[in-house]
Amino acid sequence: MRDFALEVYFSKWEFAAKYNLAGSDGENMTLAELRALASPEDRAAYDGVSLGYTETFGAPALRAEIAQTYDTVGPEHLLCFAGAEEAIYAAMQVLLNAGDHAIVITPNYQAAETVPLSICEVTGVPLDIERNWDLDLDLLHSAIRSNTKLISINFPNNPTGKIIPRAIFDAIVEICRSRGIWLFSDEVYRLIERDPGLRLPQAVDVYERAVSLNVMSKAYGLPGLRIGWLACKDRAMLVRFERFKHFLSICNSAPSEVLARIALKAREKILDRNRKIVRDNLAVLNAFFADYSHLFDWRVPDGGCVGFIRYKGAGGVEEFTRRLVEESGVLFLPSSIYRSELGPVPDNCLRVGFGRSHVPTGVAALRKWFDLNQLNERHNSWEKS
Repeated sequence: MRDFALEVYFSKWEFAAKYNLAGSDGENMTLAELRALASPEDRAAYDGVSLGYTETFGAPALRAEIAQTYDTVGPEHLLCFAGAEEAIYAAMQVLLNAGDHAIVITPNYQAAETVPLSICEVTGVPLDIERNWDLDLDLLHSAIRSNTKLISINFPNNPTGKIIPRAIFDAIVEICRSRGIWLFSDEVYRLIERDPGLRLPQAVDVYERAVSLNVMSKAYGLPGLRIGWLACKDRAMLVRFERFKHFLSICNSAPSEVLARIALKAREKILDRNRKIVRDNLAVLNAFFADYSHLFDWRVPDGGCVGFIRYKGAGGVEEFTRRLVEESGVLFLPSSIYRSELGPVPDNCLRVGFGRSHVPTGVAALRKWFDLNQLNERHNSWEKS
């Protein structure tokens, strides 16, 4: 497998940049803030947790709380992982074999295509930037082969923030059902929608051969817990996922499982806070991009806390993002991070993240950098004249 471009880039800049405007998670919490949301019983459970091995499937109490976030899922349909990345890796390794074919939506979180490509043939179906990142069902139909085993989707999408209409989602489910295709649905940004009316159902709640992925990292803003999960109604398949997990993390962190349970019990309070931060940040970004509409093609994403927008300035997006982080400490992700082996991805876009409370400070630094560069350009032109 090729290097994970996003993680390579973040390993250099994520903690070195002063203003991370590329982050993909919601506002983070301190341990003290999270414990303050706990009941006395749960605080005692955390303080008294044994630092031993945990159940491979995840603590029963945690799975019971996760199950409450679904309409038709019980604890027996859930398997916890050390974050979403491990879950993606395990699911693809188990669901796919060398003679299979998979379909993956692009652009995407790189693991969605890189892991399947290490196993079998994969076809990419692109979202169309010229149509506000719409998904063309005809392209999806034409990509299906007799040996298509899996279709992988991600809505709200990373990096575009796109949410497909419910009718398109239902059509994908029917395509899968009619052919017995597995539907892998990355739902990590669900519950952070611009309009709740755009919210899609979780695939596992509406299709018997669906695998739904979620995690504490994105909508809940708790990536440090490293707790993710797969929901699947096919118990035999879920057990196969668990057997594969034995070769990876084996089990999750016991303290993290208790903390994840505390967060899920307080999920409405946490989600309300994160939704407000996203709304406030979008207002800041709307104002900034309106002032610089000659440089950026900004459309408010449907959901999640990331967007993938066209940069129209001279020199291209790669040079712009490099100069920006080096000279101002403001971090965006350029198009090259989202290069796909499955087909072209627009090469003039950047990912902006707006889930964290420091976004207004970062945008202020961005404005200052633009103002300074405009002054420098005017000074240079005076010297030449």
